[in-house]
Amino acid sequence: MAVKMRLHRIGKKKVPFYRIVVADSKFPVAGRFIEQVGTYDPNTDPSTVKFDEELAKKWLSNGAQPTGVVNKLLKQAGIK
Repeated sequence: MAVKMRLHRIGKKKVPFYRIVVADSKFPVAGRFIEQVGTYDPNTDPSTVKFDEELAKKWLSNGAQPTGVVNKLLKQAGIK
């Protein structure tokens, strides 16, 4: 089972808001996920990123692969 950390959009039209989730790579992008590890709000200035650091580190140590944007957000938050 390939597990990825990726963004899951939940915002309205033209007002994006994202959950940072851990999901099986076979699940649809807007579909099921295993666990939520944070949120990302690009509407604020500067953008707001919140992580549950313990969960994020746990999933990274278990082999979850972050996508490009999530990897960038993890580095900004000082987790990776």
